[in-house]
Amino acid sequence: MASNSQVLTKQQNTSYVILIAIAAALGGFLFGFDTAVINGAVSALSKAFNIDSFMTGFAVSSALLASAAGAWIAGPIADRQGRVKTMVAASILFTLSAIGSGVPFGIWDFIFWRSVGGVAVGMASVIAPAYIAEVAPAHLRGRLGSLQQLAIVVGIFIALLCNYFIASTAGSAEAPFWFGMTAWQWMFWAEVPPAVLYGLAALKIPESPRYLIAQQRYEQAGVVLKKVLGGDVEAKIDEIRQTVMTERKPKFSDLLSRSGGLLPIVWVGMGLSILQQFVGINVIFYYSSVLWQAVGFSEKDSLLITVITGVVNILTTLIAIAYVDKFGRKPLLVIGSIGMTVTLGTLTVIFGGASVDAVTGNPTLSGTAGIIALIAANLYVVFFGFSWGPIVWVMLGEMFNNRIRAAALSLAAAVQWLANFVISTSFPPLLKNFGLGSAYGLYTIASAISIFFIILLIRETKGKELEEM
Repeated sequence: MASNSQVLTKQQNTSYVILIAIAAALGGFLFGFDTAVINGAVSALSKAFNIDSFMTGFAVSSALLASAAGAWIAGPIADRQGRVKTMVAASILFTLSAIGSGVPFGIWDFIFWRSVGGVAVGMASVIAPAYIAEVAPAHLRGRLGSLQQLAIVVGIFIALLCNYFIASTAGSAEAPFWFGMTAWQWMFWAEVPPAVLYGLAALKIPESPRYLIAQQRYEQAGVVLKKVLGGDVEAKIDEIRQTVMTERKPKFSDLLSRSGGLLPIVWVGMGLSILQQFVGINVIFYYSSVLWQAVGFSEKDSLLITVITGVVNILTTLIAIAYVDKFGRKPLLVIGSIGMTVTLGTLTVIFGGASVDAVTGNPTLSGTAGIIALIAANLYVVFFGFSWGPIVWVMLGEMFNNRIRAAALSLAAAVQWLANFVISTSFPPLLKNFGLGSAYGLYTIASAISIFFIILLIRETKGKELEEM
């Protein structure tokens, strides 16, 4: 039996690991905050810079292309400079982006600063889960790894809540707020405190023991491992050292079959990434305030609806974390796809059949139709939130074998950012030229395709060792 002192030491080790994992997951929080904060400022930006629907879409989504670049460079930087320094660099970029986005001289200036934040988002999307995986003991790795996804959806919610508070206090996103600056500027500046906190927290946490051992800094690695695991850590150091010595850098040529094309499993991973974005989820998080204003809700009510949607997203992510190992990946994805198809189909019918305002050209919904649309949109977030949101990332981490996992994940992540860019850029022109009904019709088709994609092409990974893939 373990003595009381041993139990206490283990609890202290666990508490320490949880604290440093939370500090690292602040990168995920900023990931969510930075990508969602644009939501409340879209309409005000369009008017402030007098830009058309295409430029509005590009201004919103330009950061996504930079995110792909940030994700691409984060791995090599982290391997050369360490995980902690990479987090600090991302913190600095988040801070500069937040300040610069609030004081642009023109739309291209704004796009530049948003792209700086996009690089930080890409870096955070790679470095936070990698760091957590490398410091967490095996029995805590799954739950601590899920902190990243939870941090992202909390970041989205806090961004939407800040937007609502600022716009409702000022009167609108275009109105003056504190010190004579407009409300939409303060929406971006609200990111500065958590961005600075992320950097300060990164400076307080230890470097990854895996990185330290790769740099032959064994004594420092031993100190970190003792705090994390407790007891004698020499065997663990030797185990990591052997792994590091036998590893080779992943190459994209590993993803090719003998005939020269991509391996079938890589195509499946890319398909998952594309469909996750083509069902239109980020239209909800980037444009929902514009969407609800387009169908007759006031700006204040539209922003409040987005806050409610953010809460729904957090709750459903918690459901996924709790049940993914119980129900399996494939059943949750199929249920999510069916639910999204039904709810998006409902929105397509409602928006497609709505009367059009002669002045604005936007559809107008009666009381009942507006309530049904509101319920359907939030149910859509529910179905996405417990399935395609978190579980696609779980599947991408599990479905590839050890030899190709790193390279295949990098490719799938880059494809996902590009798909996100396509959907986010295309929504304003779709809304203007074809209407909400047509836009949601396309997302409904993607959701319907996803049902058959999962049933026919996805293998269940629940309960399987990674070596079995």
